[in-house]
Amino acid sequence: MKHVQGGSEFRICAFNLHNYGESKSKKNDVMQIFTKIISRCDVCLLQEVRDSREKALPELIDRVKRFDSKHKYEAVASERLGRSDTYKEQYVFVYRTDTATVTAQYQYPDDLAGDEDAFSREPFIVRMKAPQTKIEEFVLIAQHTTPSNATKEIDALYDVLKRVKKMWRTQNIMLLGDFNADCGYLAKKNRDRVRLITDTNLFWLIPDDTDTTVRASTSCAYDRIVVHGNTFQRSVVPFSAKPFNFQKEFRLTEDQALEVSDHYPVEVLLSVTNTKAFGGTVSWTKAQQSFSLILFSHAVFHTTGW
Repeated sequence: MKHVQGGSEFRICAFNLHNYGESKSKKNDVMQIFTKIISRCDVCLLQEVRDSREKALPELIDRVKRFDSKHKYEAVASERLGRSDTYKEQYVFVYRTDTATVTAQYQYPDDLAGDEDAFSREPFIVRMKAPQTKIEEFVLIAQHTTPSNATKEIDALYDVLKRVKKMWRTQNIMLLGDFNADCGYLAKKNRDRVRLITDTNLFWLIPDDTDTTVRASTSCAYDRIVVHGNTFQRSVVPFSAKPFNFQKEFRLTEDQALEVSDHYPVEVLLSVTNTKAFGGTVSWTKAQQSFSLILFSHAVFHTTGW
């Protein structure tokens, strides 16, 4: 049975694949789970892609295409990033070309005067069009922070946000990825100094009490989705932001799930207002508007409550 999803929804996901490279690509059971997870999403950000020989990523994309022939998939990847010559990662956006288009991409150069080299893995940014969604066009900023420097890197994302807003003249921006934004890596006492948290025009959609980790022994909201501005916030399907528990969904043991990753993917749905791509019209209802107001209050609570 296939687990492809679509219809009157537009799903954006972010998934830390936990050291994905050639070795992991040879594990068929793991690759099957990856394929099922990625094919649920219209856009899926992959993190911890360590494919120095450039074989593992093409293999994964090819599997997704073969698994879900209903949609067409492409991918855009960042540079290989990292301060160490022996450890590099890439960000990869996999997307359905029949529901979304990448119109621009930008590798943040980490050159802010006075704060050069703020990131171990500099953010990778794409601009997308998705005509069937309520928002229609938006920007995605990918970030996987270094745990030991998570607080500073999350704060520095605010500078990236400002640059992208000015460069592309847009307010419709989502930041997403494994921010390591909880537990020991982002102490509560430091959160009031993090601009990405204190700016009330930013909405953290994954609540603090969420567990995005696979291990039963941990409960941390490391992986996050943050949207900028009321327009984007109102374009989100209320209460749709959450982790996808693939261990439960695919009936895996904890050890089997950890073979896949130590993180659950996080995801959010964007409202669909239109169109032929989904074979019908879906309207933004009064009920959704009411729930959106509730979500607005919920998001502000979790932001200002830090």
